[in-house]
Amino acid sequence: MSAWFRRREIVLPTWRSLLLLLGVVAALCVLAGRGLGGWLSVTEPIDGAEGAPARVLVVEGWLAVPELEAAAAFARARGYTQVATSGGPINDPFNRFENFAERAAAVLRARLPGVSVRALPTPPTAQNRTYASAVWVRDGLRAQGALPAALDVYSLGPHARRTRWMYQLAFGEGTRIGIVAGTPLESDPLHWWTGSESAKAVLGEAISLAWTACCFRPPPRGSHEERWAVPPR
Repeated sequence: MSAWFRRREIVLPTWRSLLLLLGVVAALCVLAGRGLGGWLSVTEPIDGAEGAPARVLVVEGWLAVPELEAAAAFARARGYTQVATSGGPINDPFNRFENFAERAAAVLRARLPGVSVRALPTPPTAQNRTYASAVWVRDGLRAQGALPAALDVYSLGPHARRTRWMYQLAFGEGTRIGIVAGTPLESDPLHWWTGSESAKAVLGEAISLAWTACCFRPPPRGSHEERWAVPPR
């Protein structure tokens, strides 16, 4: 051999070793995938372990009526003193509500007598809709006075983890954000691979969460882009 090359011995796995490795990797992927729906459907309300429990509950207004009724039952059980609803426009000329926030507030007021229920709708926006809703909820609560030190958000199934993230980005470190994943009517996120609706919900949220981590950056606090995400006219 010349001075420019040397002979070395390289140990390579046999086909049996490669097959075993692929089997282990496949098994780990299956286990991780089966737990994806449960991981996305996180429920961690502020329970007072690190301070006072949350007294404010934000309910995402796009939930179906039975899911809103479940949110009302949860609010009664936890004893929230204030409930706010979020949601954008309803593009249906036959619907008597202009937006999902007002629709959800009407359902919750009928089931939460004595509790302050306020609709905080989001206008049409090109922004990440969950983040835009969080911004308008934040500004609506701040118009009443100081922002709460803690609040819980009632979302639905696998949408919960991304919802908590967006609310924490919008509110900042001054407010602790808890999250509650309501049970969807038409899907089972814990066994999402057993039905098409469940699979679409979980995989869609997983993709949205990955896109958010990769590409979403919140606009400057208080900017036009934060509230509208379109150039001012």
